[in-house]
Amino acid sequence: MASNKDRDLLAHVGPGTPMGSMLRQYWMPAAKSAEFKADGDPVRLKLLGEELIGFRDSQGRVGVMDHRCPHRCASLFFGRNEEGGLRCVYHGWKFDVEGNCLDMANVPPHQDFKHKVHAKAYKTAERNGLVWVFMGDQANVPALPQIEATLVAESDNNIDMFLRECNWLQALEGDLDTSHIGFLHGGHRKEDHYSKEDVARYGVLRRDPEYALAETPWGATYGAYRPAGEGKTYWRIGHFMFPFWSITPSAPFGLQVYARAWVPIDDHHTMSFRIVWREGRLRGITGEGANADAILGNLGRLPHTTDWFGRYRLAANKDNDYLINRTVQRDKTYTGIEGISEQDQMVTESMGPLTDWDFEHLAPSDRMITTARRRLLGALKSFQQGARPPMADTPDVYYQARGGYFEAPEGVDMMTLYDQKVAETRQTIPYAVAAE
Repeated sequence: MASNKDRDLLAHVGPGTPMGSMLRQYWMPAAKSAEFKADGDPVRLKLLGEELIGFRDSQGRVGVMDHRCPHRCASLFFGRNEEGGLRCVYHGWKFDVEGNCLDMANVPPHQDFKHKVHAKAYKTAERNGLVWVFMGDQANVPALPQIEATLVAESDNNIDMFLRECNWLQALEGDLDTSHIGFLHGGHRKEDHYSKEDVARYGVLRRDPEYALAETPWGATYGAYRPAGEGKTYWRIGHFMFPFWSITPSAPFGLQVYARAWVPIDDHHTMSFRIVWREGRLRGITGEGANADAILGNLGRLPHTTDWFGRYRLAANKDNDYLINRTVQRDKTYTGIEGISEQDQMVTESMGPLTDWDFEHLAPSDRMITTARRRLLGALKSFQQGARPPMADTPDVYYQARGGYFEAPEGVDMMTLYDQKVAETRQTIPYAVAAE
């Protein structure tokens, strides 16, 4: 059984920590492309415990760098984004998106040494509405991960973000726990909430699924399965993908492409990036997943502020008990809290900023959580011994992962069914970027 000692190894992500060092070997989503305007206001970003600044220059390039000016450490958040770079207002030193010093405005030309000064800047990339950052060795930058949801045309995509006030792994594990769907999100539902064509009704007929698990190149795959009438089984298949990605089975297999990154801001704050493509109105869906607003976003949010944790905060939050309505809880819904994301936010943050692994009692229904922890701890141990982290150098393998639910003949192996479903549905998605 994992302990708080193991938890601390995985939870702490700042510079110099074991997990922080491993996570820096991966590309991370950092922001929506729309957050940065050419010559627009700099944006405070925090990633892996580092306080950074993001901006878009006059040519449309995005820079992400340490917020401190390398001259006297004044914050570049207050800088002027103009004419191809970010200029510190303290003494007029100016830096481009790669951290090169372009100008030392307060130094006479014969004393200028700008070629020796470099702001701490990280490689960035953009794809389909997302800005990515690589914080590892800047001389050895891997290709972007070929996660299917990030390849779908931006116009057909829905990118949703929200801040969660807890550790990144704690947030991720909520997506690996599929049996909570029948309680937290659907405890009030009965079979008559669903149409006869919607196989998701089997999830409320049996709220205690059994599980199949497989360790996969991208991380791990789970299948929760239940009886679905004579000779049939109802499957819900999802994934953990290194280092902080999840795919949940929140729609019929093949009608949705989904991925979520749980990006560590610091040890106690996480930014969720949820990327979803859906086919129309998800033919015949009447129960879980029918409310696209609840799944895809359009969540109530507080206005953005400019502090380190001021972006994408839910209006229903721990300060107002997530707007719980006890009358609604007694008479209408299971929780009295509106919104799937808000319900998840409530239970995950209520555990505290770091779950006490010494206190918890994991059950058979938590097998995917224990598998993901074991995979991460094993990868971290190997990394500390000099091995490369899983998937860091094979980003194309992510493309093999897709989630969803379906009905199938009973007695068939999970991965056999999974491979069949992927083959059947792979060509249904409008890609904007071809997988490599």
